[in-house]
Amino acid sequence: MACRQEKAKRELIRVVRDADGRLSVDLRGKAPGRGAYLDPDEACLAKGIADGSLGRALDVTIDEATKLRLRDELAAGAERRRT
Repeated sequence: MACRQEKAKRELIRVVRDADGRLSVDLRGKAPGRGAYLDPDEACLAKGIADGSLGRALDVTIDEATKLRLRDELAAGAERRRT
């Protein structure tokens, strides 16, 4: 987790890289592929991208379009978890 805070796994949201290299937010935490867990806070995602830790964890380079899409998916996922 980019923000380095300790939280229970159920409080985190998983970002997964599928076999085609596409990144997405995995709310169930069961999608196949290489995954990394993030705090559902946009700042955690931003820090993970800025310092490169998310890209290293997923073994991928994250471009600007993917960053924006992940930010939107993460926000939507965090909202769904609250309801």
